[in-house]
Amino acid sequence: MSLRLGDTAPNFKAKTTVGEIDFYEYLGDSWGVLFSHPADFTPVCTTELGKTALLNGEFAKRNVKVLALSVDPLDKHKNWINDINETQQCNVDFPIIADEDKTVANLYGMIHPNASETFTVRSLFVIGPDKKVKLTITYPASTGRNFFEVLRVIDSLQLTANYSVATPADWKDGEDVIVTAAVKTEDIPARFPKGHKIIKPYLRTTPQPNK
Repeated sequence: MSLRLGDTAPNFKAKTTVGEIDFYEYLGDSWGVLFSHPADFTPVCTTELGKTALLNGEFAKRNVKVLALSVDPLDKHKNWINDINETQQCNVDFPIIADEDKTVANLYGMIHPNASETFTVRSLFVIGPDKKVKLTITYPASTGRNFFEVLRVIDSLQLTANYSVATPADWKDGEDVIVTAAVKTEDIPARFPKGHKIIKPYLRTTPQPNK
């Protein structure tokens, strides 16, 4: 069975481009993004890993550690990094897991047999400091991921983990948020002193509380 939201992300030990890691130890108290690639030396994956490296500072300021995965061996990973750095003008310094025996891919349900029996699809997991799965996104092999969307969702997850709010469609960091139904309207001023709007009894908004 594939992992669902709220499930505990399985721990594992794996060979990576920065040495052998224990997943939980690597994450520590940080958030994590674990994402898979169908194969090394493929064009879409090259751009994805490059974009992730270029956004390293954005992940770091959100206390997020990133790991990539492919079922190819370690020597191919290391050679591929040279190509990524050259073509995407970046420095890939996060771990890429060499999952040759597909242990991690199977733990996380990254192989979808009807798409490919041998290669991982573009799975992405956001994992909280409590080691729970907070987000899953699956793309086909032909479609590159939008990593600005990944950052946007992490902003929402980190905000809503600490406040009784939800984020509306297309929300971006700094915009108004929705007060959840768990908060009574009469309690909003004390909980959210920046002010609020009542659009409908079930739709109440307030400025982002952590800004």
